[in-house]
Amino acid sequence: MATLSEWVQGARPRTLPTAVSPVLVGTGVAVGAGTVAPGRALLALLVAVALVVGVNYANDYSDGIRGTDDDRVGPLRLVGSKLAAATTVRTVAFGCFAVAGLAGLTLVSLSRQWWLIAVGAVCIAGAWFYTGGSRPYGYAGLGEIAVFVFFGPVAVLGTVLTQSGPPNPLAVIGAVGVGLLACAVLVANNLRDIPTDTVAGKRTLAVVLGDTDTRRLYVALVTAPFLLSALAGLRSWPMLLALLALPLAVAPARQVLGGADGRALVRVLGATGVLLLAWSVLTAVGAAVTALV
Repeated sequence: MATLSEWVQGARPRTLPTAVSPVLVGTGVAVGAGTVAPGRALLALLVAVALVVGVNYANDYSDGIRGTDDDRVGPLRLVGSKLAAATTVRTVAFGCFAVAGLAGLTLVSLSRQWWLIAVGAVCIAGAWFYTGGSRPYGYAGLGEIAVFVFFGPVAVLGTVLTQSGPPNPLAVIGAVGVGLLACAVLVANNLRDIPTDTVAGKRTLAVVLGDTDTRRLYVALVTAPFLLSALAGLRSWPMLLALLALPLAVAPARQVLGGADGRALVRVLGATGVLLLAWSVLTAVGAAVTALV
């Protein structure tokens, strides 16, 4: 039976910046637009965190029953390591989705953006069918597209919509930047898993592109958000604050280009999460103070 510590490891806390970051940026934009709604921001955060933890457990379950996780370097897998029954992990994943759904319904009822219920349903379905079902899209090289859409435009712009109304151009730039860095987290993960995913028949984008091109893609993904920050700075100079996070991109980019693999890429994944969070915090601050300059 898995311990509490092992369940926490199974939730993959290194990926939580992908949940926190879009809410931070969206809330910063809302504050910059003159709206301060901490209750709605917390509800949006609960939705995001519950979805990320839920999808991590769902992936643990689906990959585990397929045997994809039988021999893999990286975070603990509950099903693959036989520490927890597959049905238990699946139930916990569905429980997380239920929490996200309830928090989302509450947020929608407060904001009166009723059409977001359909968006939320698509998010939950996307979380499950990433590796679940008979034809998971994560096994067909579409994971990065889904991560970009759900953790970028959907999460950031949804946060803005439920707090201050229609998003402005700074919100769109922030959404694209968060989506790109969230993709970089996944690319680092899938780069590490190319050997085992190839054997298991899991055709991630990294498997399709191959080792060299995946490394180039990673560097492009961690570089592009800073170009967006410079572009946003032309509209509002506080958005240039995000450039302060650029040094955090140097070490993981060098490691990836230098051929890091195995457990070294686990550290890159963690560093990429820190980069995502730092860029998002600085972007949120820049967006929030835009109205003051």
